[in-house]
Amino acid sequence: MKTKRLIISTVLGVVFGFVCYGLASSGQSGVSTILALNIILGRMLIGVAIGISRFTLKHWSLHGITMGLVFSLPAGFGAMLGPENPEFSHTMLLTSTIVMGMIYGFLIELITSVVFKARQ
Repeated sequence: MKTKRLIISTVLGVVFGFVCYGLASSGQSGVSTILALNIILGRMLIGVAIGISRFTLKHWSLHGITMGLVFSLPAGFGAMLGPENPEFSHTMLLTSTIVMGMIYGFLIELITSVVFKARQ
């Protein structure tokens, strides 16, 4: 059932969105409401993309990593538009956003495909 896959991956995207938001807001400076929504919805979008994608790769892990990469690029470039932060340069924000998106994509695909056995 493909609906099961979509629901599981979307819920996992939201969960990892809140995890990512928690990590982003753990610093001394708070995170604005708009940025919090961007983080959560961006990770949810990775989950939706994984759930509806029929893009087949040789191994399930490559699918999650690829979806995480593709759907983290806009957020990564958007992160570079903010004011310069002494703790994180714009390049570090871009890189960390994309790498974390790839990790979340991998984890969403892992849990969806292996734990819940909701294959493509």
